[in-house]
Amino acid sequence: MKRIFLTFLCITLIVIFPSCKRKKLTEVVEVPLPSVEEKVTIGHPDDVSADEGQFALLALPYEYNALSPSIDILTMNVHYSKHYLTYTNNLNKLVAADPNSVDLDIEDILKKLDLNNADLRNNAGGYYNHTLFFESLAPKAGGQPKDTLATTINRDFGSFEVFKNQFADAAEKQFGSGWAWLIVDKTGKLVVTSTPNQDNPLMPKQIITGTPILCLDVWEHAYYLDYQYKRKKYIEAFFKVINWKKVSERFEEAIAKKK
Repeated sequence: MKRIFLTFLCITLIVIFPSCKRKKLTEVVEVPLPSVEEKVTIGHPDDVSADEGQFALLALPYEYNALSPSIDILTMNVHYSKHYLTYTNNLNKLVAADPNSVDLDIEDILKKLDLNNADLRNNAGGYYNHTLFFESLAPKAGGQPKDTLATTINRDFGSFEVFKNQFADAAEKQFGSGWAWLIVDKTGKLVVTSTPNQDNPLMPKQIITGTPILCLDVWEHAYYLDYQYKRKKYIEAFFKVINWKKVSERFEEAIAKKK
């Protein structure tokens, strides 16, 4: 009788314990979803203005959605009205408190910059870099430059495709946040380079220095909503919205200053 009882107990335990284990593994925990979706309000570029100070925002010459699908409306809205605006306001506060920066243009501030002054370095760079970037974009643009800039690209790089590949490579390989640049160096030659964070080729002690005429923002805030980790696709899309007319104007101005 005792043997029969023990046998029955063993069978019961074998049946019960695996079933308990299965129940635990397959248990579903219900997670409530938000009852109301967060609404994102897209304003207008003209509604954005910096606090009173030495430097103003570039008046964006196109709507936030004008560069789609290369750059989407939400990215443009946040990039311009949040990131760029913040750099501008911070810069104005810093120069107002620094007698050495009063009445200087942004290029002179950058060229005379003390790199140990992290606040001024980041915000002056952020302001200048973003101003150049937004000005370099246009809807229904892209293609290739014309006239003198086209001739000079062929002279200094061999062809537009070689330049494009070098620029894309500099942007893609910039580790972490930063920028890719097309600049005019001190000899008048076109050169591609890149910089980390908010640095640029006007600042002291850069690997390559010169006058920027085109830049690409490769901080994640510039592309992540559209492209996530696929920076290469963002770079390809950028070439479809480059305002080559404006880039050519900058090139002519840079060359004129060297004469």
